Amino acid sequence: MNINLQGMEFYAYHGHLPEERIIGQYFYVDVAVEAAIDKAMETDNLEDTVNYQTIYDIVKREMTIPSHLLEHIAGRIVRALKAELSAINRVEVRIRKNNPPLGGKVKYAEIQVIK
Repeated sequence: MNINLQGMEFYAYHGHLPEERIIGQYFYVDVAVEAAIDKAMETDNLEDTVNYQTIYDIVKREMTIPSHLLEHIAGRIVRALKAELSAINRVEVRIRKNNPPLGGKVKYAEIQVIK
């Protein structure tokens, strides 16, 4: 079963260019985790599932650490989720950077990591 958080928005200071790490910009993060939630379907007990507030808090924490690469941020998020939420079997993280400075009009750059 999957638990998904879509469109988490963070103003952060990531990028290869020094200006990006000074000025900052908006990033959007989607996370999908696969976990056994069968017990929670029966018990209606939060302790029997993966708490999506915890997922959000982990992503938010990792987004506050400036990085040069989206890949690095995604790797940190995946490692933190797997380390802190043992019920997770699979993690998918997608990060979008709006208006990347590429010298032309580009809506966003995006990376996706599945572990």
